[in-house]
Amino acid sequence: MPGVIDAPLFCGTDLARRIEAAEAQLIVAGTEAARRRGAPGLTLPVGGGHGCFAEDGSPMNKVVGLGFGGVPDDWADVEARLLRHGPVQVELSNLADPAVVALLSDRGYRLAGFEDVLGLALPVDPPGVRADVEVRPTVAGELGAWVDVVVEGFAHPDGEGVPSHEDFPRDVVDRAMRDFTAAGAVAYVALCGDAVAGGGSVRMTDGIAQLTGAATAPAFRRRGVQAALLAARLRDAAAAGCDLAVVTTAPGSTSQKNVQRKGFQLLYTRAVLVLTE
Repeated sequence: MPGVIDAPLFCGTDLARRIEAAEAQLIVAGTEAARRRGAPGLTLPVGGGHGCFAEDGSPMNKVVGLGFGGVPDDWADVEARLLRHGPVQVELSNLADPAVVALLSDRGYRLAGFEDVLGLALPVDPPGVRADVEVRPTVAGELGAWVDVVVEGFAHPDGEGVPSHEDFPRDVVDRAMRDFTAAGAVAYVALCGDAVAGGGSVRMTDGIAQLTGAATAPAFRRRGVQAALLAARLRDAAAAGCDLAVVTTAPGSTSQKNVQRKGFQLLYTRAVLVLTE
């Protein structure tokens, strides 16, 4: 099958550290983009990762990349600064330092959910796509249409797997998507005829292609839109020299099933831990 690799992709702590560092760079860059448009945009380095607060209700309000730089000795200070803006959410890899897990448990964090990180070694033969779906990077004047279709897709999840622990207002998602493109993510549109049927993005960091923001408008689902978006981004990432593509999904979701069919393998799981006071 095109896109499937022969040997399992093993993920140890070194690879997890590399992926988590790329994730932290993405969230930091998105938060700084929010700050440039007038949002608070707070970023705090801590324990090899970063604590971020973009604005009220933003999906970028979290601590990422923690657990691969030792136990942070300034955690209490970072936590206190983030708590001024609301609950503190930590996304922690199951390959992180167990001492960090103990630290968070002792401070009263509760488990709110999980998310899966899947990867695919590059280059690969891209998956076959339908001829009636065209995918390309957005051109001038198309960013609004891209944001609209992604926000619309997120507003109508596929309904399979574990329910998400998060739910964001449409205007917040709209601004976050624009912030990610301002942070270097390349937006792609999928076209069925003249209609924008779906959208996705990719940000390339230190050889890792982070596949983000993929969604299909409900009217165009089950027509190969996601496969076409995936193929285009994998092709371009490999051409740019990336050796690994990664995607984050909800456990047991249709999105996870779809990327696994294209050769992605589960690398590790992040626990989502929350402190409210």
